[in-house]
Amino acid sequence: MTRILSEFAEISTDYDLALVDLWGCLHNGREVHAAAEQALMTFRAGSGRVILLTNAPRTWRTVQARLDQMGLSHEAYDAIVTSGDATQQALFTGAVGRDVWHLGPQKDDDLFTDQPDWAAEHPPITRVGFDVAEGIVCTGLLDDQTEKPDAYRGKLLSAKTRGLKMLCANPDLVVDYGDTRLYCAGALAQLYEEMGGEALYFGKPHPPIYDLALRVAAGKGLRFSTERIIAIGDGIATDIRGGQGEGFDTIFITGGLAAGEFGDDPARPDPARLREWCARADVTPSFAMGQLR
Repeated sequence: MTRILSEFAEISTDYDLALVDLWGCLHNGREVHAAAEQALMTFRAGSGRVILLTNAPRTWRTVQARLDQMGLSHEAYDAIVTSGDATQQALFTGAVGRDVWHLGPQKDDDLFTDQPDWAAEHPPITRVGFDVAEGIVCTGLLDDQTEKPDAYRGKLLSAKTRGLKMLCANPDLVVDYGDTRLYCAGALAQLYEEMGGEALYFGKPHPPIYDLALRVAAGKGLRFSTERIIAIGDGIATDIRGGQGEGFDTIFITGGLAAGEFGDDPARPDPARLREWCARADVTPSFAMGQLR
């Protein structure tokens, strides 16, 4: 049974390391949630460690720059690990070929240009036109403010016919930007698979991003027991299912993507509605909380 919390501090001393989602949990795309920021700072002040774990299809440096613009204190976390970072490991080792077509907005170009040092050990990746590509790297829709996945059906059918693999840099289906719901790369990858194409994933809930997160934590000298890790986020199919798949306890933030499912007060999920909704999703989080605080 899922235990509903009022604040993270109720259980935080049971954990060494928290893997914390960003969008819908720590910010809404426009501004940082102050209570969530404070909860993480308090956890770290008590010797807890925090890895911000996001399905953003960009490198951690780009994500950190955006968080700095939003005003998130560096005291709230120890490191950032992104789906983009995990995707680079597949990209630069040639998982979808060396000549690739980038399906996504220009703002995600750092996936190709901000290369990790180890990428120099591998042959270069070249972005080419769709007609001559060996594979697809999908970071999202070209214009997520106006487009929907169906707009790409023709292009994806052509790619499937040619047998191109798609490397999906963000498994999320949707994200809420303020009050607006936008489609992500995961929605395009889902459509591609429905059409018979092959998609590869390296963000949550898939294992590579968790492996990378723990390696980053160890590389920074963070001390933790693998039995004392908790995953926190508002994505039941990504943050929670992924965390459970790794054997971690989880906190489901109900006031994020699924806020309308649990009653009129996003800060206080209705226990009966939460239980029924999780049963339909076939996922039982260890804990739930309206908002991270």
